[in-house]
Amino acid sequence: MKIKLLYIVFFVITVSIVTYAQTDLDVLTSWMTGSFSSEGQAISDTNYFNIELEMVQIWKNRQDGPWIYVEQAVAEYKENPYRQRVYKLKQIGNAKIESIVYTIPDPLRFAGDYKKDIPLLTLTPDSLSLREGCNVILLRIDENHFKGSTIDKNCNSILRGASYATSEVLIKEDRIISWDRGFDENDQQVWGAEKGGYIFIKRKGDLLKKFAR
Repeated sequence: MKIKLLYIVFFVITVSIVTYAQTDLDVLTSWMTGSFSSEGQAISDTNYFNIELEMVQIWKNRQDGPWIYVEQAVAEYKENPYRQRVYKLKQIGNAKIESIVYTIPDPLRFAGDYKKDIPLLTLTPDSLSLREGCNVILLRIDENHFKGSTIDKNCNSILRGASYATSEVLIKEDRIISWDRGFDENDQQVWGAEKGGYIFIKRKGDLLKKFAR
């Protein structure tokens, strides 16, 4: 009887773990969303600005996501973000996820929307514009981080005389390290950090929310 009871308990626990196990997509979405800051890096190295990064999941009722709204601004000018994007995450293989990048029409009208209960409520996916060639392919390297980048020179850019842009990303539970750069037609860098990526640390409040669920 005891052996039978132990078997039943083991079976229930095993089923529960399988049922509630997070997929790579779930984990990546959790790690990417929240409030981040590069303040620590800016204090230790004046080559970097104090940047605020806000990432919040949107359109949660859709089955073709997850979708994430991204807002990035210099800390002193938080109300006037210089970059607003929508990312769509898509599983494309074992431990491989594609982050598809979209631009928003007239984006400043949504500045600060990350603070709302339902961000981008009046916007729909068909209003977005795909940034062709700018998708980032992320790999689950191990249980502690994802790593990825854009592909070759496929992401066109005209910012500050650039011909194309590249993005390299490392994502962990408590931080995102992002290195965006622009290059001209001679492969000379014309914008972006030169020494390495920006280190965005997730605010403690967002980390604590995970354990409070």
